[in-house]
Amino acid sequence: MALQDVCKWQSPDTQGPSPHLPRAGGWAVPRGCDPQTFLQIHGPRLAHGTTTLAFRFRHGVIAAADTRSSCGSYVACPASCKVIPVHQHLLGTTSGTSADCATWYRVLQRELRLRELREGQLPSVASAAKLLSAMMSRYRGLDLCVATALCGWDRSGPMLFYVYSDGTRLQGDIFSVGSGSPYAYGVLDRGYRYDMSTQEAYALARCAVAHATHRDAYSGGSVDLFHVRESGWEHVSRSDACVLYMELQKLLEPEPEEDASHAHPEPATAHRAAEDRELSVGPGEMTPGDSRMPAGTETV
Repeated sequence: MALQDVCKWQSPDTQGPSPHLPRAGGWAVPRGCDPQTFLQIHGPRLAHGTTTLAFRFRHGVIAAADTRSSCGSYVACPASCKVIPVHQHLLGTTSGTSADCATWYRVLQRELRLRELREGQLPSVASAAKLLSAMMSRYRGLDLCVATALCGWDRSGPMLFYVYSDGTRLQGDIFSVGSGSPYAYGVLDRGYRYDMSTQEAYALARCAVAHATHRDAYSGGSVDLFHVRESGWEHVSRSDACVLYMELQKLLEPEPEEDASHAHPEPATAHRAAEDRELSVGPGEMTPGDSRMPAGTETV
């Protein structure tokens, strides 16, 4: 028998308006208030954090990022992908609001595909960065939060650009974005060289992200590593950040010291050497380290 037949229970009208949500047509704000200004002042402030990095070297472009998506003190997803492919020769790291980053990368993929169909070839990395910067700059001041590093290989070789949601566009060799970027920059500035080998670049990227996840509370999970070559990008590995940091610490541990008996002579040996030195010195002689006056020079 159904529940409503036993206790005369009636299901709520799910089609009608909910008392906890505003009416259809928009969110209700006090009269005389601009919705955008009201949400900026009274809206929720949730801290976001991440660690992403990219650097250019002679064998291509390396992109690495952690996989923790945080929302304040809450870990929303421990295994998210913060490196998004655009096409076979272009990908980008994402930092900021996850929804904004995913949306604008879908828009960029669509626009680049349309331009490829019109022109018959893929646009350069610089053109893609300029296009993304121009599109996002129109939404300046609307709480759009997207910070990305575009990594690609075109006719000019390996290229790296940083693009921010306010329209900022920079070209460089090293970029790190997110709350863990100061720690990542410390490792990158010490070990980066343009003529690195591929394995040295992999080790440097893993080390930088692993140290950042250890110090930054909003970064963690795993370390995703991508490599953009002339033939296209490839996903190199995904390593657990905690295990990777512990392995790096073991490599940095100092070697055990030598036996103390070899480093420091025994006290008896030192005492015997001092006695032999005293016997070899005559009664009227004075050694350089002896502060006593000889017996023949004493005065009455």
